[in-house]
Amino acid sequence: MDRGTLGSAQSGRLLVEVREEGASAVVTPAGELDHHTADLLRDPLDECIDKGFARLVVDCSRLEFCDSTGLNVLLGTRLKAEAAGGGVHLAGMQPVVARVFEITGADAVFTVHETLEAALGG
Repeated sequence: MDRGTLGSAQSGRLLVEVREEGASAVVTPAGELDHHTADLLRDPLDECIDKGFARLVVDCSRLEFCDSTGLNVLLGTRLKAEAAGGGVHLAGMQPVVARVFEITGADAVFTVHETLEAALGG
């Protein structure tokens, strides 16, 4: 598999790592995704789409919190990826984050996988 690191961004509350896995970009936010940190995730996701990665996998296994602003970042990215012929896959959501998606109904518009390996087809 082609595994290249594409970059990372960090604040005191959110670290975002991006790497290439074959034809997919894997984006791993770690920490709290909220109004104050949303751009730290939005910018790398937009860059992945701009670089031609229409298939994005967001590894949520290290995401501890997500508010409505964070949810809107992911929903907006989904629309951009679909417009480019791809999509956004979510993997490994912690229960507290999964609950936000369930309550809002957002889990119905994403492809959600139990693990990163499942999201990557492995």
